[in-house]
Amino acid sequence: MSEVLLKYIPEHAVPPCFELIKAYNVHLKIVNERVTRHGDYRRHPDGFHQITVNASLNKYRFLMTLIHEIAHLVAFEKYGRDIKPHGDEWKLTFQRMMVPFIRPEVFPSQLLPLLARHFRNPKASSDTDATLSLALKQFDPVNDKNYIFEIPYGSTFRIHNGKIFKKIALRTKRYECIELSSGRIYLFNPNAEVELLSN
Repeated sequence: MSEVLLKYIPEHAVPPCFELIKAYNVHLKIVNERVTRHGDYRRHPDGFHQITVNASLNKYRFLMTLIHEIAHLVAFEKYGRDIKPHGDEWKLTFQRMMVPFIRPEVFPSQLLPLLARHFRNPKASSDTDATLSLALKQFDPVNDKNYIFEIPYGSTFRIHNGKIFKKIALRTKRYECIELSSGRIYLFNPNAEVELLSN
């Protein structure tokens, strides 16, 4: 298992992650990309814990996703199954489990202050922290996507499900875009990844 982990997470994170996987009897499944989520946790009726993580994530995002999901397992075991999935108990557990990894042997120095800030109050997804999400993106394998904040107003773009939109305005922190086929208005986070279409 540690040889497999080495392909997906930073080298210095492998021994502690391997220990967590063993200690909590986690069945880790590395899967092809799902657009809607980076990973998930399920407790099976027979008691074993399955965590899936997208294979396409860069090693820093993969590590954060793995710890995020193990934190669900640990929070449920400690506080019971009635807690909110991303409530205070999970946040506290995720913070405590991430702290040992937020160091220069594991993460590049430019990410450390952003991670420290993010983990004061971690969100359900690191993607909702636009600054951290952008900083993590620079370690992704090259891809042909743009962030919505980068593309000009009036330009058209396609999202993962094939729908086509036009970027029209900025509303507070999110971008207002019109879906061309229905005329409906949608709001997008600045760091939503889209495929720019030539007008």
